[in-house]
Amino acid sequence: MSYSYADDSRFPGPDPYAPLKDLPEFPLTSTDLEEGTELPEQLRAPSSVSPQLSWSDLPAGTKSLAVTCFDPDAPTASGFWHWAAFDIPVDVTELPSNAGAKEDLGVGARSLANDSGERTHYGAAPPAGHAPHRYLYAVHAVDVEKLDIPEDATATVLGFNLYFHSIGRTVLWGWYEAS
Repeated sequence: MSYSYADDSRFPGPDPYAPLKDLPEFPLTSTDLEEGTELPEQLRAPSSVSPQLSWSDLPAGTKSLAVTCFDPDAPTASGFWHWAAFDIPVDVTELPSNAGAKEDLGVGARSLANDSGERTHYGAAPPAGHAPHRYLYAVHAVDVEKLDIPEDATATVLGFNLYFHSIGRTVLWGWYEAS
């Protein structure tokens, strides 16, 4: 599967989903984020409001969901995780704006520490003058109700588990460049 963010030469990092298995997509929308556009100020640090996200038509067999936000353009060898939440009940079809301010997203989910060390959503914060950075908001359809992930695990551990348990994935993205 090829996402539109992967074909844009403005961004220095790789497509983080390219080495993963292709999965069915499903509709994902947001009232706070328009696909492929510059992130509004409230989604940037220090405000760090997580966007409203709505999804539908999940693949058959979906038993829970996970939501992540990843910046593949960070000047590291491993990108930067801005958000990692999972065990979202399958009957949840929307997260309101700023749900990521709560560790349980207000729906009984679990959150892991992002790369800034917080168990919440951390807004866009690329280094000034580096390049534009992409922020990939992904919703993952998961084949189990609960993932067996320790409380002190990293977002990378969640990503590893999602490789084996995702049966669908869709990505909504925006970008931001600090001057």
